[in-house]
Amino acid sequence: MTMLIAMDDPRRDDVLAVLRTHWAFAQENTPPEDVHALDLDGLLDPSVTFFSARRGDELVGIGALKRLDPSHAELKSMHTVATARGSGVGRAMVEHLLAFARDQGVARVSLETGATESFAPARALYARAGFVECEPFGDYVPSRNSTFMTRTVSPTART
Repeated sequence: MTMLIAMDDPRRDDVLAVLRTHWAFAQENTPPEDVHALDLDGLLDPSVTFFSARRGDELVGIGALKRLDPSHAELKSMHTVATARGSGVGRAMVEHLLAFARDQGVARVSLETGATESFAPARALYARAGFVECEPFGDYVPSRNSTFMTRTVSPTART
């Protein structure tokens, strides 16, 4: 079945269920001071564009892009439901978010993810999409619990 990625409302019941799983994972695998997952209010901020990935009526993943300034955005709230992992949902969402950023005139997309083994699949996904480790950006501070990654986005960049 074809997957459709589109802007969505994070207040929808099925999206909230996935967000609860996302938030729980972050809290179970990261010390409280280093949990940077956006809460619902954060996802509703005008600087954030929220997307869902669906196969038919089934929600299979979520992701968001937060505009930090006119040329820099942050990838946020990436989560693939357990039953869809390994099927390309995460990669498709990253590619969609990068294309959206490019269309919005963003030159760089960065992200923060966990540094522990629990986050190794996420770090590998981002590395395959061209992200490289970087220094903390925005309001982040160095932490042994965080990995910061970035990549340029331009009409000639490869995704």
